[in-house]
Amino acid sequence: MPWLAFGVLVAVVVVAPVLGVLLARAPRTTTVLAVLALVAVLGLTLYPEGTPSAAVACSAGLPYLAPTAVESIANVLLFVPVVFLAGLRTGRPLLTAAAGIGLSAGIEAVQAFVLGIGRACDTSDLVTNGIGAVIGGLLAAAALGLVRRRATPRR
Repeated sequence: MPWLAFGVLVAVVVVAPVLGVLLARAPRTTTVLAVLALVAVLGLTLYPEGTPSAAVACSAGLPYLAPTAVESIANVLLFVPVVFLAGLRTGRPLLTAAAGIGLSAGIEAVQAFVLGIGRACDTSDLVTNGIGAVIGGLLAAAALGLVRRRATPRR
């Protein structure tokens, strides 16, 4: 089972550009899916859990990145859909990747400073979420490139 998260990531990378071509023709659907993905990210990262913290703290460190590192791969996967969909919808995948990294930084700040939610700020989460945002942006760019390529008349 430790390879499942990595397998899902590989599947997402393979399927997303093709799915993106279809979603580029359905902006309303893409918007709804992007909003749902954002709500999922916020719910999974900010919903209160555990015992409220007594002090502001943030664990600093780099993530363990390996195909069997389930938590790290899950954190990467968390940000791929929201950035991918937002990149498709806005047509600005690199900007949405940067916004995704900013969103992750904001989430980590909330986890550090809002003690009542019982969440832990962790720089390794910021790194893995950022990787997911970059992957989502690159996948959106690939899909938009395919859309433009199909729209260009051949000579």
